[in-house]
Amino acid sequence: MANEELLKPIDEKLLAEIANLHGMPKGAFNIRKDGKLVERHSSANIEISTKTDHPGIDIKIKPGTKDEAVHIPVIVTASGMTDVVYNTFYVGDDADVLIVAGCGIHNAGSEKAEHDGIHTFHLGKNSRVHYVEKHYGEGEGTGERVLNPTTVVEMDEGSYCEMEMIQLGGVSSTIRDTDAKLGKDAKLVLTEKVLTHDQQTCTSNMKVELAGEDSNVQVVSRTVARDDSVMVFNPLVIGSNRCRGHVQCDAIIMDNAVVQAVPGIEARSTEAMLIHEAAIGKIAGEQIVKLQTLGLDEEQAEQEIVNDFLS
Repeated sequence: MANEELLKPIDEKLLAEIANLHGMPKGAFNIRKDGKLVERHSSANIEISTKTDHPGIDIKIKPGTKDEAVHIPVIVTASGMTDVVYNTFYVGDDADVLIVAGCGIHNAGSEKAEHDGIHTFHLGKNSRVHYVEKHYGEGEGTGERVLNPTTVVEMDEGSYCEMEMIQLGGVSSTIRDTDAKLGKDAKLVLTEKVLTHDQQTCTSNMKVELAGEDSNVQVVSRTVARDDSVMVFNPLVIGSNRCRGHVQCDAIIMDNAVVQAVPGIEARSTEAMLIHEAAIGKIAGEQIVKLQTLGLDEEQAEQEIVNDFLS
């Protein structure tokens, strides 16, 4: 199933940035542009179908599926457009898959371009998911580039989910909401990497409930705020059973930026073991000097440190 409009060079650039795609991927995929389907393909084990109640798709992964991937990137190139999409993933028992999402916005106009993606994951027993979501903005226009992702995760017994949430530039404002509930022996590893610059704003809200016995979560946030940007990080881990949770927030602050980190833990069981830590600071002068002795100027040294921190 495909739209007659072919991808333009700017579309291909966006797909390369957010999903490392060069041409159509193999296996199951769904590519969406400016609110319309560009091309879709299901595989023998992964079925993608259009929702009947909301804009968006259902992705059904058969039990026992191994070593397969599904790509569902979205690109927005129309100034003045707000694209809202609801995607639901049903991951069967014992499946092991890679899911690559993300959105790229190219705004060449004066009006706001916005994408709001609501992703819901249902992970079956003993399933494993590696989820990568990258957000990127660009364009010579004065219009805002806005991305507001919502991620809801429900994890059944023994399931494992690794999530990489990445936003490394070009997004005017974003509100990121993540809500997860873990069953018995389930484990979630959630890594967020965000760079804000100019007058950009980013608010990241997370709530993870460790509901099942021996469930486990590790949340790591690494952010860099520069120029006049504002970064706010609000993670909350709730331990409702015998469980382990660790929240770590590390941020580099530069120029006139503002960073607020409020990691929270809430124990509802005497057997919950929860830890949180946060650190915000500037780049150390000795780091700059060390790199300058290797031939880099101050600006290059700063960029090298930022790149290493976010890698």
